Amino acid sequence: MGKTLSIIIPVYNEEDNIKRLYLELKEVIEKIDYKTDVVFVDDSSKDRTCDVLDEIAKEDKKIKLIRFSKNYGQTAAISMGIRNSNGNIIVLMDGDLQNDPRDIPLLLELIEEGYDVVSGWRKNRQDKLITRKFPSLVANSIISYFTGLKIHDFGCTLKAYEREVLGKYAIYGEMHRLLPAYCYWQGAKVTEVVVNHRKRIHGKSKYGINRTLKVVLDLLVIKFLLSYLTRPIYIFGGIALFLFLAGFVINGFVIVRKFFFQGDWLSPLFFIGFLLWSVSVICLLLGLVMEIVVRFYLESKEELPFKVSKKVNF
Repeated sequence: MGKTLSIIIPVYNEEDNIKRLYLELKEVIEKIDYKTDVVFVDDSSKDRTCDVLDEIAKEDKKIKLIRFSKNYGQTAAISMGIRNSNGNIIVLMDGDLQNDPRDIPLLLELIEEGYDVVSGWRKNRQDKLITRKFPSLVANSIISYFTGLKIHDFGCTLKAYEREVLGKYAIYGEMHRLLPAYCYWQGAKVTEVVVNHRKRIHGKSKYGINRTLKVVLDLLVIKFLLSYLTRPIYIFGGIALFLFLAGFVINGFVIVRKFFFQGDWLSPLFFIGFLLWSVSVICLLLGLVMEIVVRFYLESKEELPFKVSKKVNF
């Protein structure tokens, strides 16, 4: 089939940046040995972004345009772009001109060397310190610690993926930033490379400090899905064990105080310990119920959601 590339670009209110971005992309595409298409996903812009893209798409059939009926967010736009692209290699990038299209060949070189995911690193980032760079530093540190993937810049949209490592993974919230970690957990070979980062010339940034919290919460969701989706008893059972032990310690203290220090059985601590025991039993039963639900769900599907390392003559 040859080498095919899809460049996915989510955009929102970028009417002054689109034309220049297209011209820069066109120059890069003409120099690389890939059959390439570009998918712009307009997240229901309020300005003329869609009109500008429509004009470009009429002149250049390699440019594809998808427009949302309402604003769903960057992750939804990326997910839609991936689902409506054909390349066996996928490159994601922002539409605000801060990512440099001339870095795309650098990402592709590392993919050709055998990496499954190549993440851009905005080492010399051209953003405000307090509202952008510092929150990003905090988020990157947290994600790196919990995922075990040691890359510097999860938030950089400019990344390249082998399509097969993404599978049919559903992304939402701010989860597109966590895709390298997801792929890494599934056994993908991940690396990073320093990329050029440019100052924003036109328009306003759509990012804020609140995104750091959203990314962290999405990280917890992914960790749960990957670690406990098929074995919920592990997490519910773990909580039950913790609560039971806490209740045991508290009630043990009450018993010791009763027999050796003439304490009172009706101490509030005794009722707290008894309550913890009761909640631990509930958690354990909930875990067992979830095990049954998951088992029925998995067995009802035509294909089980497990990775297969090899198939022959299928």
